[in-house]
Amino acid sequence: MPSFLSLCPPIKFIFLLQAFLFTSHLSADSDLQQDLQLIWGNGRAQMLNGGHLISLSLDRESGSGFQSKNQFLFGNFQMQLKLVPGNSAGTVTSFYLQSEGSTTWDEIDFEFLGNLSGDPYILHTNVYTQGKGTREQQFYLCFYVDGTPIREFKNYASIGIQYPTNQPMRIKGTIWDADWATRGGTVKTNWTAAPFTASFKNYNANACVWWSSGVSSCNGNSSSSEGAWMKQDLDPTEVEKLKWVMKNYMIYNYCADLKRFPGGLPPECNVTVTKK
Repeated sequence: MPSFLSLCPPIKFIFLLQAFLFTSHLSADSDLQQDLQLIWGNGRAQMLNGGHLISLSLDRESGSGFQSKNQFLFGNFQMQLKLVPGNSAGTVTSFYLQSEGSTTWDEIDFEFLGNLSGDPYILHTNVYTQGKGTREQQFYLCFYVDGTPIREFKNYASIGIQYPTNQPMRIKGTIWDADWATRGGTVKTNWTAAPFTASFKNYNANACVWWSSGVSSCNGNSSSSEGAWMKQDLDPTEVEKLKWVMKNYMIYNYCADLKRFPGGLPPECNVTVTKK
C-alpha cells in the first residue's frame, strides 16, 4: 500500500512506501543488513533471503520491530511493504521516524490499521514535535497511489509553529496490536489467526546522516545532485493529486475536528498562504 508524505522546504522528510509481490527474482533488492537492525520481538523479527527481506510477526505475546543503524536529520526514504493479508483487524503495521527521548521527542508516523477481510486498510498519519502530536489524518487505502502525495505538513517555524527540525531520528518498522485500530475498537483481534506477518524490503535512504559528534553528513550543503531532494516540492500536478486524495479518501482530519479542539484549532490549521 503506497503512500507519500512531504514536509515542505526548507526542512523535510519524504517517505515513499510501495506494496510489493514476492517473486523468485531478488537480485535487485537492497541488502537490508547494511542499514537496518532487528531490535525487539524475541525471534519474531527475522532477516530472510540473505538479508534482502525483513519479516515482522505479531502474536498474543508480542509484536516485533527493526530500526535503522543511522540517525538522520533530513532525508528522502523509500521502503516496500507487504501488509498482513486477510483478517488483520486489531493489528498495526508501522513505518516511521522517531528521535530519542521520552518527553520531547519528534516523530513522523505512518501506521497501517488492519481491518476485516475484504475491507481496505486505513493509513493513520501523525507528526510529533517536542512530544506533542494530535496532528492525525487518516485515509482509506483503496486506490493505487504510487508516487501520489497524500499529506503535506508545511514548515511554519518562522511564525512560531513547532516543526521537527532539530532532533535526529531513526527509521523504524514495527507490528503491534491496538484495541482502537479497527472501527474505533469495536472489532477486536482474532488471535486464532495469529501469527500475523508483515514484510519489508528495498529500503533506500537519501538522507543527512547524523554523526555521534553532532555533525550532519550534509554539512549544510544541498547544492549537489545528491541533495536535490532537499529542494523538492510538490509541482502543480502533484498539488492537484493531493487535493483529489483529500477530497475522495480522507476520513479524518484534525484540522476539521472542532469538537476535539473547542478552544480553537491548532495554529497550523489557520495559516493563510499568500501566493507569490
